[in-house]
Amino acid sequence: MANTFWNKILGGSGKAEDVDYYEEGVALGRAGRYHDALTSLRLALKESPGDPIVLQQIAIMYTRIGMDEEAVKTYRHVLSRNPGEPGAHYGLAFLLLRGGKQEEAVEHLSAFLEYPPVAASAARHVAYAHAALKDILGEDSRARARSSA
Repeated sequence: MANTFWNKILGGSGKAEDVDYYEEGVALGRAGRYHDALTSLRLALKESPGDPIVLQQIAIMYTRIGMDEEAVKTYRHVLSRNPGEPGAHYGLAFLLLRGGKQEEAVEHLSAFLEYPPVAASAARHVAYAHAALKDILGEDSRARARSSA
């Protein structure tokens, strides 16, 4: 990354307007530098306020550093403005599952699967959502059967 925000801070060359903060944030996240990624993504959000894609990347970084509550708030914010955003439904569903909120997670998994992304890169996420939903619904039906017996 020749013209990054961090290079500029540390004395590198390049103009601030040449920086793609979103791409930089994603690259930093892939490298495991989640706090740095958040900084870049927040700068990207200043350039594109309310951008659902940037907000979802921010939520992913929050999740990776263990700030689940902030991630949930961010996903909910995306969904308040873009109710059909599949990535926000997906991310929120798994955070809700982790928090023991299965019923609400089912709603978001179902919303994600109603209009799943069709890109080949999303196939594993779609399969994972199907498997999670099947596990949850199977578990619920077994629990109901035990309680009615």
